[in-house]
Amino acid sequence: MSSLLGTKLGARYRLESRIGSGGMAAVYRAYDETLARFVAVKLMHREFAGDSHQLERFRREARAVARISHPNVVQVIDAGEEDGRPFIVLECVEGETLKERIRHRGALDTAEATAYAIGIARALGAAHDHHVIHRDVKPQNVLIDHEGTAKVTDFGIARTLEEKGLTADGRVLGTTDYVSPEQALGRPVNGQSDLYSLGVVLYEMLTGELPHSGDSQVAVAMAHVRGTVPDVRSRRPEVSATLAGVVAKATAKQLSRRYASADEMIAGLELALAAGGESDGGGEPTALIAPDPVGVGPLTARRRSRPAGWIGAAVALTLAVAAVAVVVFASRRGSPHHTGAAVAQPIALCSSCANAYNPYSISGGTAQNNNLAYLAVDGKLTTGWPTQQYYDRTLGKPGVGIYVYTATRVLARTLRLATGTPGFEAEIYATDRTPDPSSFPASGWTGLTRTVAVKRFQSFSLDSRGRRFRYYLVWITRLPPGREHAEVNEINLYH
Repeated sequence: MSSLLGTKLGARYRLESRIGSGGMAAVYRAYDETLARFVAVKLMHREFAGDSHQLERFRREARAVARISHPNVVQVIDAGEEDGRPFIVLECVEGETLKERIRHRGALDTAEATAYAIGIARALGAAHDHHVIHRDVKPQNVLIDHEGTAKVTDFGIARTLEEKGLTADGRVLGTTDYVSPEQALGRPVNGQSDLYSLGVVLYEMLTGELPHSGDSQVAVAMAHVRGTVPDVRSRRPEVSATLAGVVAKATAKQLSRRYASADEMIAGLELALAAGGESDGGGEPTALIAPDPVGVGPLTARRRSRPAGWIGAAVALTLAVAAVAVVVFASRRGSPHHTGAAVAQPIALCSSCANAYNPYSISGGTAQNNNLAYLAVDGKLTTGWPTQQYYDRTLGKPGVGIYVYTATRVLARTLRLATGTPGFEAEIYATDRTPDPSSFPASGWTGLTRTVAVKRFQSFSLDSRGRRFRYYLVWITRLPPGREHAEVNEINLYH
């Protein structure tokens, strides 16, 4: 197969390296000479090219995924045939599979795992909206890019609910480690079968282990049919009851007790994030903290819509649990500033208590998309305040920022920030005076932190020396590498 390296498919895609191989096809990293970019090419093995059944499965994968446009799905770019062998051209995702991440790290942070599960559920929901059932949801088929976005791939055995014959009932397709009971028995499957598999993936992310093992694939499949996925807390006691409940409901054997849709499971996962992914041993969350990536990406990435009823329920319960108008995330183990001691108590911010701050503006005033500043305190990771575009990818001035403010002076010990453009440099300042839009820092700002390169979910420990302030400023001094703007998706303060 190495002889294929250097081969050009469709007079356009030059195969450069082999990424991996499956039973039906090999995947290559290729260079698209027309658009000057790297892509992934899935090329059918020659021995299957004459098999009409396998050919149709391969083509069906391209058709199925091409119908789905979603940030958490690896996109189909093109398809063709070369020397009698069909190929699919896919988005090239730089990173690693979720399985590799689990192998390298073991059990993931609870919030990181929950965030990945949300991204996967959104991808499945988008597929289900197009009547496409994945049927092989497993961490090997989830790619994590360098920005932490989870992307579902390999719809090779997917089918639409309208199609018959090619993956007829009575045939068990999928990896038995993650297979749903109905699929293991060869019964009809629907979107709930994908959600069961996702529940098993979430269990593995939280524990580093699979729920069932056996001497053969049949034994494992039968364990899913006859057994119950163990309570995740039996292997990881610090997991909250809320999150453990999501795993249990997703992996219920009876369809009537399982999540009815991806939207319903997403709502449960988001509530688990809001309530805190870990328990202090008494069943209560220790902090409203979480992860590396929900995978929201830049400002242009938006959450997939869901019925208004779920939004209302999620918001109401989130507010009841969090006692604030926002949902905060920051990884306990991933944050170098987290003390691990007392419970972090959120400081309430109103839904519009944020302003852009641009003291070095040529025209004066705040400018800098101040009309969008509220998006940094709206409780949604999928929206955010962006700086203006800097086409030379440098600020060209000491800094620019955004500040949040409270009704009265407060002693904030922690500021947590979420961003879709990680890598920008920032530091935190505070003042108890109304900010002067034309003067910094002489107008009363007090520095509370050193400068750091901001992660997707960043926690700042504030050195306020016991002083109380009303205004807390995220001061950006350098743009993210290779980007023309920085974005702040959420800011939250804690006592």
